[in-house]
Amino acid sequence: MNPDIVLEARTLKKSYHKDRIEVPVLKGIDLSVERGLVTTLVGRSGSGKSTLMHLLAALDHPDCGEIRFCGERIDNASRARRDAYRNRNLGIIFQFYHLLPELSAIENVLAPLMISQSALSYFRNRKEAKRRAEAMLDRVGLLHRAAHKPSEMSGGEMQRAAIARSLMANPSLLLADEPTGNLDTDTGRDILKLLRTLNEDDDLTILMITHDDSIAETADHCYRMKDGLLESDSAKLQVA
Repeated sequence: MNPDIVLEARTLKKSYHKDRIEVPVLKGIDLSVERGLVTTLVGRSGSGKSTLMHLLAALDHPDCGEIRFCGERIDNASRARRDAYRNRNLGIIFQFYHLLPELSAIENVLAPLMISQSALSYFRNRKEAKRRAEAMLDRVGLLHRAAHKPSEMSGGEMQRAAIARSLMANPSLLLADEPTGNLDTDTGRDILKLLRTLNEDDDLTILMITHDDSIAETADHCYRMKDGLLESDSAKLQVA
C-alpha cells in the first residue's frame, strides 16, 4: 500500500431495508485519503455521504468491500480494535456539535478522556489532561469561554469547542461531517479557515463532507458522490 494513503476504501457497498424493500445507498465506493491533505466529499443531501462517513469511522459495517487505515484492515476488526481506532486515530466533528449541555466548554473537551479511561487513571492524569484541554481551547481561540456552557455560546463557538474536543487525542485524521452546515456564512468561513490552519500548521489530514460546491473547491482533492458512486476530481490532487 502507498504509505502516503492514510485511509482507503475499496468497493464498499451498503443497503438499507424498509419492510421487504432493499434500498442501495453505496454501490461500490473507491476512495483514498492522502496524508497531509484536505479531501472533500461533496453531494446532495441524502446521497449517502453520511453513510459513508459512518463506515469510515467504523461506526457501521459495509455489506461488502473493505476499509484500511494505514494499511490495516479495520472494517472486519474486533469491536475493541475498532473502538481503539476511533479513540486513538480519529477526530470526528459533526454539523450539530453534540456537546453535553450540562458541561462547560472545557468539560466537554475533556469528556472523551473521562469516558475512555478508568476513574483512577483519569484522576492520576487530570492535571495534565486539563492543561491539554486548555491548550486545545486556546488553539481554536476559545480559551476565554472555557467555563461557559453550550447554552451560553454561539454556534461558531460551539463548533470550535467540538473541534477542540476532537483534537484531544492528537488524531492523525479528522473526519468532518458538514462542519459548517448549521452556521451562517461568515461563521462557516471562519471554521473552514481554522480547519485549513490546523491542516497546514499541524499536518492534520482532513476528510470533510459537504453539500456546498464552494467549500469542496477549496480542498486539495475532491470526490463527488453520484448514484451511490464517487467520482474523483483529479485536478485537485496537488495542494493548492
